Amino acid sequence: MTFSILAFVILMLMGMPIAFVIGISGVIWFLQQPYLPKVIPIQLALSQTQSFALLAIPLFVIAGNIMNSAGVTKKLFDFAGVLVGHMHGGLAQISAVLSALMGGVSGSSIADAAMETRMLGPEMLKRGYPKGFAVAVNVWTSLVVPIIPPGIAFILYGSIAQVSIGRLFAAGILPGLILTVVYMIVIWISAMRLKLKPEREKRAAATEVLRSLRANIWSLVFPFLLIVGLRGGIFTPSEVGALAIFYGIAIGMLVYKEMNLKKFFTETLDNSLGDIGSIMAILMMSQVFTYGLVWERIPEKLSNILLNVTDSKVLLMVLISFFLVFLGLFLDATAMILMLTPVFYPVAQVLGINPIHFALVFILSAAMGNQTPPVGASMYAGCSVLDASIEEYTKASIPFLISTILVILLLILIPHLTLIVPNLIFGR
Repeated sequence: MTFSILAFVILMLMGMPIAFVIGISGVIWFLQQPYLPKVIPIQLALSQTQSFALLAIPLFVIAGNIMNSAGVTKKLFDFAGVLVGHMHGGLAQISAVLSALMGGVSGSSIADAAMETRMLGPEMLKRGYPKGFAVAVNVWTSLVVPIIPPGIAFILYGSIAQVSIGRLFAAGILPGLILTVVYMIVIWISAMRLKLKPEREKRAAATEVLRSLRANIWSLVFPFLLIVGLRGGIFTPSEVGALAIFYGIAIGMLVYKEMNLKKFFTETLDNSLGDIGSIMAILMMSQVFTYGLVWERIPEKLSNILLNVTDSKVLLMVLISFFLVFLGLFLDATAMILMLTPVFYPVAQVLGINPIHFALVFILSAAMGNQTPPVGASMYAGCSVLDASIEEYTKASIPFLISTILVILLLILIPHLTLIVPNLIFGR
């Protein structure tokens, strides 16, 4: 496995797309095994595309893009403005709330970072926001999106670890809201320091809030319908994804009337194909690489090492979390979930850590990789829209990075924060 890991590091430093890095490294390992048929890597890659559970991924990707094309984003933006536009740094506060709302319809941190930076970034610059801060706000608040259901990361993790995807969806609600509130506090402190003004003079009246809520009810109700459908056993995750597509089309064509067939085929499906292609390429290649890890008994060896270091659940989760945050400097979040779930999940099982609690900490720690330099995809999406430098972004990101790590530590120390909602909905 040494040559495969070495190839992995070299190819990654060369800037090769992560799917090819993973696939080539896995094939190199197979070439070193004289007794294994060389057709196995092809079989492994293709078998990943035949998983019924993973069918939910392309369906939710399409559903998220449909929701964006259907005018949901603009409606939610207006609703967020009514809720928090009166606060200091109003546009930045809107970004935080909008990301929480988009978590219920999108599930993609990268797409949300690009969309919100494009929507809010230019207006932020006109109002005197520093460029680095404007990008950092939109990029870091997008971290909430994959945590609030329906998140694609939950589907990947649940499929690999054989953990209830419905429980994972429910478990993400409270941590996602906590993260949103923490980001709003960070924004408020920064806005006071930078003397950034609110977007509106006073708080919206209750009647205005209710009117805006009524206009957005079709968008806001979707994640609750999703969880109710899973809890009642009415739908599987894949079937919910298919339902989400029809739901989004119905909203776009019949309710908001901002979608037509031309827009559906030329914009929505076109964007979806690119998103699905990149995810499935990583998914296929990761199976090849993971086969070598399991064959070499890497999970078992790592488990023994970690258990020799500590038998404390809290300390073990802290070590794994910080390891994931560090790897996020170099690896895509999707790749980490696919490759490292089979490695670390057995360790958590040995110590008796609740699988849902561990999953939330694991996914949030891995998802930070999209926000951190030098390879964060969400970071590049935001910086490219406003033509901001990585240095400007990194400097402005420090308060968000620290606050995110504190939230992760809070979730580790208080498991109930991740378990209370799924236990209420699905039972203990």
